[in-house]
Amino acid sequence: MSATAGIRESRASDRYLGLFSQFNASAPGNDLAWLRKLREDAFVRFSEAGFPSTRDEDWRFTNLAPLVRTDFQRASESQRLPDAARIAALEIPKAACQLVFINGRFAPELSRKENVPAGIRVRSLASQIGHNPEALEPHLGGYLDTGRDPFAALNTAFLEDGAYIHIRKGAVIEAPISLLYISLGDGAPVMSHPRNLIVAEESSQATIVEDYVSLDGAIAFCNAATELVVGDGAVVSHYRLERESAAAFHISTLRVQQGAAANVSSHSILLGGALVRNNVNPVLAGDGAECLINGLFIGAGHQHLDNYMLVEHRRPHCGSRQFYNGILDDQAHGVFHGRIIVRREAQKTDAKQTNRNLLLSDGAQIDTKPQLEIFADDVKCTHGATIGQIEENALFYLRSRGLDEAVARRLLLLAFASECVDRMHEGSARSFVAEIIQNRVFGMAQRSPSESPAGLSAAGRRNLGEAL
Repeated sequence: MSATAGIRESRASDRYLGLFSQFNASAPGNDLAWLRKLREDAFVRFSEAGFPSTRDEDWRFTNLAPLVRTDFQRASESQRLPDAARIAALEIPKAACQLVFINGRFAPELSRKENVPAGIRVRSLASQIGHNPEALEPHLGGYLDTGRDPFAALNTAFLEDGAYIHIRKGAVIEAPISLLYISLGDGAPVMSHPRNLIVAEESSQATIVEDYVSLDGAIAFCNAATELVVGDGAVVSHYRLERESAAAFHISTLRVQQGAAANVSSHSILLGGALVRNNVNPVLAGDGAECLINGLFIGAGHQHLDNYMLVEHRRPHCGSRQFYNGILDDQAHGVFHGRIIVRREAQKTDAKQTNRNLLLSDGAQIDTKPQLEIFADDVKCTHGATIGQIEENALFYLRSRGLDEAVARRLLLLAFASECVDRMHEGSARSFVAEIIQNRVFGMAQRSPSESPAGLSAAGRRNLGEAL
């Protein structure tokens, strides 16, 4: 680390120390010894580790300097609320309920909980801390690895609000539960640390959708973390949709703990943000557990989209599948680092990992690193990655059938992106996500090759890169 970088790191640590001291004095549940210790221990870990650098193997392709040097502040508690009509436009049709959070804090005025079905409890985390913290203590903070991940430690240190979802044993929730996180400007660069705890008891079924959006172009930092605890035989589909503004920094972590024969599907769709890091970490801790990690990232301009997958097989007869597709244009930079660890006890593991990428311009870049670490001797594990461009033969074929170039490109990109959609269960959550992906791909396909960075002026390239 250079001397300049070290000074920046020191100043950043001092800033966060001041913010934490102020927050900790009045944080929800600070009278609870276990919760106060959880926060304080996490901040100590963050202070000791600092922000990751490109010298850290898990962050070697992502430079966090733009985030580190930005002077973020906690959002004001008297945050203005957006118009209800704008919220309605973001709602998932036929959702069981929708919790809305503004800069990480629950907004009951904009939320809808009147049709919550039987067998499930949905409320804000801050409310649960205030009314029934005993239900949180066995799980909250028990799964995230704050020692390994500084952002998980930072989220835990500033743990304040988010969603608490408890699905009772045997409950089958047909409609999706929607969690909408909105970043709004607050006069200065603002940060939020949403924390979600989802507990699905034995033999339950549910679909959870986390949707992160920006309603203005203000600089914002959202550092979200979700702990998903899935009991024996439970089936959970989890969606994370990130579509924030070009001035947004977004770090998210999904930590999944799976029981025996539990089945989890994780679907991550990254479309927005200047600098985005998506961490998905399932632990198959029960015999016969299965998980699907499915993702799509689409970047343009100077976006940086980093995906880090860590799947840990701890018990025998478990199966995991990772499928991630990336589409990158302009000077966008994508990262896929998929890591599968098979412990010695995890005999009969069946794991597969695939990353496919399309680069639409000479300036787009992808770093991909599929990785297997196998300590058992009776397993079936494969991994692979591909990088390419739109096939000229396919494009020529479609154009020879009377389609113009933009329509032909759109069809080919939609076919590639739809591989992600096809792995989702039928239902309103899938339809909602599919429409958003289609609109994003349509906008990208409308551009001609002449509009790639090679054809941009120096001023245009600077404008594309303003976020970073």
